[in-house]
Amino acid sequence: MSDSTLFSSSEVFEQLFETLDSEDSYESYAFSQPGSPPGTLIVDADSAQTSIFLIDYNDNDALGVILPEPEDCIPYLDSNSVSWLDVQGLGSEEVLQRLGKVFNLHPLLLEDVVNIPQRPKVEEYEQHLLIILRSATLVKGSKKFAIEQISLILGKNYLLTVQEDVKGDCFDLVRQRIHRDKGIIRQQGTDYLAYTLIDAVVDGFFPILEAYGEKLESLENKVVNNPDPKVLNKIHRIKRELLILRRALWPHRDAINSLIRDQQEFVSPATQVYLRDCYDHTVQLIDMVETYREIAHSLMEIYLSSMSNRTNEVMRLLTVISTIFIPLTFIVGVYGMNFDPNQPGNMPELAMPYGYVICWLVMLAISGGLLYYFAKKGWIGGIT
Repeated sequence: MSDSTLFSSSEVFEQLFETLDSEDSYESYAFSQPGSPPGTLIVDADSAQTSIFLIDYNDNDALGVILPEPEDCIPYLDSNSVSWLDVQGLGSEEVLQRLGKVFNLHPLLLEDVVNIPQRPKVEEYEQHLLIILRSATLVKGSKKFAIEQISLILGKNYLLTVQEDVKGDCFDLVRQRIHRDKGIIRQQGTDYLAYTLIDAVVDGFFPILEAYGEKLESLENKVVNNPDPKVLNKIHRIKRELLILRRALWPHRDAINSLIRDQQEFVSPATQVYLRDCYDHTVQLIDMVETYREIAHSLMEIYLSSMSNRTNEVMRLLTVISTIFIPLTFIVGVYGMNFDPNQPGNMPELAMPYGYVICWLVMLAISGGLLYYFAKKGWIGGIT
């Protein structure tokens, strides 16, 4: 292998990691060292510090507290109420390890929760059911969105959720429903709470896709009326972002379908009926993403066709102008030769009275005739 090939390959990898680290990237990646033992946790130095929030509720009451230590949740786990432990931030490996001991989590389960990103999936362990999802939320003050991994660990009377970010999630309405006792959520078990959170994650994609639908509609008008390279760059960006959304959404279909199809120890048949609605919404979102990707691809084709048509119009106009000036150039070239009109065999028109005026009239007549001919053929009728 030549030195130039090695140099070009290193440049490609440098550009790759610069892209992953740039502010335009939507996902962060953590890689384990080859040969690491199973259950190795990789904590990103830039991750937010871990915070623990607990909501404990039953038919009559709901309690929300912040837990300073992971072990503070043990008294709530032994009660007959439903305990939702929400862990936000993956910046403290010690806290995460202690949580694993409190809930007796399998090392591979804890590895999937901490080492992000993971493909959305459902895995059943002896004491827990692991559900990994990807959520999309709009970044405040920006038109961008952020993809975040959310892990649901379902036990007999508790639900443990682990989020990689602390800047906000899509669970605020669920928390309000619990505290205000809206709906039937406080009369149900942990599996219904898990369904409610899954439904919130799936529905969180709808506002983002609706925003992309409006963007594509606006770009369609610009592509048709005034195509320019800036519009093409926007279309490329939208196609890339829709691909990211597709990769986040597509595995959800199989994960939710496994919750519906398989007999789960931690999910009751009554809750599986509700999960069908989540599955339908996921399929609908995937169809929307595919439709918008096709629209973006069509806009690129329309843009290229519009630019080609504009180029053809310009070339046709230049061709018409050149065609008109060809006979005029011939005439002035012939009569611009410096021959003596008094010598035999030379041009007698050079001494003709009003020869200059007659030459202009002939050239104007030729130009007008060519314009009339081109217009009759329809070659210059559409030129703007």
